[in-house]
Parts: sequence; structure tokens; C-alpha cells
Amino acid sequence: MMQRFGIVGQSPALLAAIRRAMLVAPIDLSVLIIGESGSGKESFPKIIHESSPRKHKKYIAVNCGAIPEGTIDSELFGHVKGSFTGAIVDHKGYFEEADGGVIFLDEVAEMPMSTQARLLRVLENGEYLRVGDSTVRKTNIRVVAATNKDMLQAVKEGKFREDLYYRLSTVQINVPPLRDRGDDIVLLARLFLRNFVNDNRTALVTLTDDANQLLKSFHWPGNVRQLKSVIDQVALFESGNTVDAATLQQYMPSNRETALTVQSQPNFDYNAEREQLFTLILSMRAEIEALKKRIDGVGTTTHVSANVHELKRETKPLLEYGSTNPEVDMTSPYHNMRNQPQDLGRVDEVSAMDVEGETVKTLDETERETIENALRRNNGRRKLTAQELNISERTLYRKIKQYNLER
Repeated sequence: MMQRFGIVGQSPALLAAIRRAMLVAPIDLSVLIIGESGSGKESFPKIIHESSPRKHKKYIAVNCGAIPEGTIDSELFGHVKGSFTGAIVDHKGYFEEADGGVIFLDEVAEMPMSTQARLLRVLENGEYLRVGDSTVRKTNIRVVAATNKDMLQAVKEGKFREDLYYRLSTVQINVPPLRDRGDDIVLLARLFLRNFVNDNRTALVTLTDDANQLLKSFHWPGNVRQLKSVIDQVALFESGNTVDAATLQQYMPSNRETALTVQSQPNFDYNAEREQLFTLILSMRAEIEALKKRIDGVGTTTHVSANVHELKRETKPLLEYGSTNPEVDMTSPYHNMRNQPQDLGRVDEVSAMDVEGETVKTLDETERETIENALRRNNGRRKLTAQELNISERTLYRKIKQYNLER
């Protein structure tokens, strides 16, 4: 059964989670699966579906974090013609499509509060409304949800409805992180090596005992996904070799990569991002003014232009990654402007500034260019783009729509 669902391992915590899924499968209760990103949560809804009386009905998996806030209600519950711009025909939602089956709501903590209210109604009495419709519809569906967030903390912070949390978590399954699964790490590494060899017809790689020990001792913040990434590299570049701990260490994630992974899907604060960018723009203005004073009456226009170009080159990486300038003059009169309410409300009104023919882009222009460049670097793959910009996929979708970057 475990092989059927792609689960490898014999650790007690993993077996306990599987047993819990098997026990609840025949009983029509809502299930909440808790586990870190990359730990394999997506296998458990399939176990529940295939082991339940609903196994011959539809199974639909929905990533709530990947659907824009403005369209998630339509995706889940459907809409009627004319309910909003672009709604040219009636549309069935996932809850209608999967009637009689199972719907898996991944990253359920990312669901907007308005959608949470609609979901609660479905869980309580099976009723829902299509967007723009007044006709109450019924659905007979089982909901399995998953998250890598601390749901009780989300409830405490007012980001998730308490009543919905208790409805979803009638039965809770905790998927253990990879670092707590002991020898399962070695079993998974061997499986990934064998799969790589079979798929790519390369020579087999053998791991020594000290290499296996290194794998077991690593923290693996990215869990199974991160382990597979490392093993695929080893299988490629060490094809046919015996790999010891010293060699394997070259492929292990660095401290910086580990720190990034630990942050996995942070709670993104859009207002904080804008405030950071606003502070950066103000610091740039201060630096430009200081530059003008230093060269006033000394250099030529060409010299001024060269200095402005140099300043732009230095600040461009900061704009692209949303960082604040580490060299901002704390005594500058612009520094405390970010704390003034009237200024924070006018972020979009920062105008272009001309310095000897050189134009500094507005905040919106800079933001649009940054997103457009990131999309180009990632060949339009939005998930990778969101990870590069350290923003949520929902925020990226909203920005793409705002700046008309869908093409």
C-alpha cells in the first residue's frame, strides 16, 4: 500500500500517520493534515480517498495559495454569466465538479477570510452559492485540508476562522519532518539514486557508511524535496563512483540555502514591502541630492551623468530584491519621513526626478520592471518567480494582473 502511494519508510512516526489515515478513511469526517513543506502531505489525501467508499468518485486537489484572491471563490464554488467582467458563461466550481467525491485543499491557511466563510457553510450543511447567484446549491463532498502553518497561531492572529479550524480538524494527522525519520533518509536516498539511474541510464552511485551518516545528521529543512534535489546532483556528477562523506558534503545545502528554506512560505506583509521600497526611494533621493552638492560647479554634464549612472548601478540590486540600503544616512531629513502617515499614504505619488537629464523611475515602474525581469529569468514560471522575489504566489498573481503582465 505504501509503495502504491509513493511512500517510503518505516519510522514509527510515519507509520502512525499512515495508520491514522487508514482508520479515518472509511468514516466520512473532515481531516486536517499538518506538516512542513516538502514532507509528503499530498500522499495522505490520496490514501484517504482510495481507502474510502468515495474511491470511485472524483478526487480534486486544489492549491489555495496558488489561486488569486479575486478568483478563488469562482474556482471553488463557480459563477454565473455576467457576475463579473469576463464571466461570459456559467461556470461550475470544484465543489460542484467533485460532488460525491473528495476535495483536497492544500495550503488552506492561505484562503481569504471571505472564502473561509463560504467553506464553513459547505462543511456545516453542504450548501453553497455560485458567485453572482442567489440559488442555493447542495453538494455531498468530503474535505481533506493540509497546511504547513501553525493554525492555532493563525486563529489567534485573526487570519483564520476559529469555527472553521475546528470543523476542518475533526481528525488531525501530523506528518513527521524528514529529520525525525532516521533510517528512512537512507532508504529514500537509495530510491532516488535508483530512479535517477533508471530514468537517465547512468551508472549507479554507491554511498559509503559515513555518507549515509551525514545524510541522517543533516537538518533537512526542505524535507523530502530537498533530499531528492541533493541526490539527483550526486547521481549526475558522481555517476559510477563511490561517494564518501567528504565528497557528499560538496553537494549538501549551504547555510544560506538552509536559512532560506527554513523561512518556507513566510507570512508576506505587502504593506511592509511597500514601506521598504518607499524608504529606499527616499534614501536614493537623499544620495542624489548629496551627489549634486558635491559636484555642483565642479564637473561637466558628462561627469554628472556618469556619477548618476554609477549610483543607479549600485542601487539597482537593492530595488530588485526589495532590500533597504545599508548605507542610509540615519541623520538625513528623509529618514523619518516613512513614519509620517500622510507620506505612507502617498507611496504611489512619488514622481520621477530629473538630474541633468537622468530620470529616476517611480516606485510602480521599478516594481513592474523587477517583476517583469524575474518572470523573464524564470521563463514565465510563476512559482519560481515568487520564490526569487520572496513574495507569495497570490501577491505575484495580483501584481501580474495589476501591471498587465499576463502575456
